[in-house]
Amino acid sequence: MANAKNVLGEPLQLCCGNGGFTREGFCYVPAGDIGNHSVCAIMTDAFLEYSKAQGNDLSTPNPLYDFPGLKTGDRWCLCASRWLEAHRAGVAPGVVLAAVHEAALKVVPLKTLQQYAIQPQ
Repeated sequence: MANAKNVLGEPLQLCCGNGGFTREGFCYVPAGDIGNHSVCAIMTDAFLEYSKAQGNDLSTPNPLYDFPGLKTGDRWCLCASRWLEAHRAGVAPGVVLAAVHEAALKVVPLKTLQQYAIQPQ
């Protein structure tokens, strides 16, 4: 994770408390992450419903993985391809560009991500 860069070419910022493939809160993409969990997104009801309909229920708690379930407003590291699918379906959540790993650019154009940029609060 050291020296990881975001889509702006700057040091990768923290996305959330425990999101992403590594559950470290940074949306970096280690070698074993074939899903490219690089997009720091802010959940919406529309996206959570869409993801569940696609077979990835992110809103229901799963105690087996110590996963509390996500709700609107939560941040999470999403697979770049799923985020792009949601964009094409009209339900992509906003993103925090400073926390989106540069690996996302292998799947999603920067211009598209910029359309959904939300400044961190």
